Amino acid sequence: MVSRDGTAVVGVISRAAEVAARLADLPGAGLLTVVASLAVGVVLANFLVRLIGRPVARRVSRQSVAQTIVRGVRAGTIGAALLVGLGAAGFRFSDLLLGTAVFSAVIGIILAPIVGNFINGVFVLADQPFEIGDMIELEDGTAGFVEDITIRYTKIFTVDNTFLVVPNGTMRERDVTNLSAEDERTRRSIDVLVTYESDVPEARRTIERAARDCDAVIDGGPDIRIGVARYMAGPDCRLHEFGDNGILLRLRYWVKKPYKLSKVQSDVNTRIRERLADADVEMAYPHRHLVFDDTSGVARVNAEAGARTAPDSDALRQRGDRDGDAAGDAGTAVEDVSADADRDDRGDGGAGR
Repeated sequence: MVSRDGTAVVGVISRAAEVAARLADLPGAGLLTVVASLAVGVVLANFLVRLIGRPVARRVSRQSVAQTIVRGVRAGTIGAALLVGLGAAGFRFSDLLLGTAVFSAVIGIILAPIVGNFINGVFVLADQPFEIGDMIELEDGTAGFVEDITIRYTKIFTVDNTFLVVPNGTMRERDVTNLSAEDERTRRSIDVLVTYESDVPEARRTIERAARDCDAVIDGGPDIRIGVARYMAGPDCRLHEFGDNGILLRLRYWVKKPYKLSKVQSDVNTRIRERLADADVEMAYPHRHLVFDDTSGVARVNAEAGARTAPDSDALRQRGDRDGDAAGDAGTAVEDVSADADRDDRGDGGAGR
């Protein structure tokens, strides 16, 4: 025995089936079904992202991994809705598999770089060489902050206020220096060359005081541990080597934040220059001394210069004599021509008479 409510439900379902059958007979109904299913999938994906976004962010410590999970849920939901819409529209997936088998070689060649970037993106997320917000430096000197890490590429916001998008396949092949992985303190070094006559102990103390005067430099405190070694936290200037032009002193100091390394180094250099100018310390630079003695051949060089000049004077005189003789010959030839002309004129006159 069926109740009235059950009969009503069956009736509604049958009517809905009839409406769906009629709609399916309309032209373009399959495309509308796919679009409607895709729209439902987008709405459902946004709802799921808002639902699981915060719990995933709290449980996953790495922001890049949390964002990848959320993106995967979104893409998976939309993809599933698309497949459901295609199935409802009567699309046969066996045809798709057959077409994929036919064009697998072409698709493999075209998609090889993209697939490679996906695989390398998985390795980047798993190896954890850097994280969103870290300051990194590439092998070509480009420095910036990691803005985003996706499964395909890594986006870097450079210190020049530009975006650099690097595919993960290329990113894993590069040498990347992470300046703020766990401890943001960064050690830098500056070489200062002083003369051998300078007061070296005073120079070392002056250079260390100059570095301590910079606010961005760590001026002291407990030693900084790196692995199993410990290093002085304050500036430390030591005699590095004896050079050809002076004594090389090397200053090592720690910077609190790695975000303005060039500015900090410029400030330290400026203070070192000012402090050494007031101290009994002279900064060295290459010198060349030329020594002349009795055997240097100064007189012999002058004599050779005079000897080289004399033939030139004789040559000029000889050339002048030749020019004079040529001029005299030319004058004689002119006189002969004039005499011949006079004789011709007199002969012509006599013939006329």
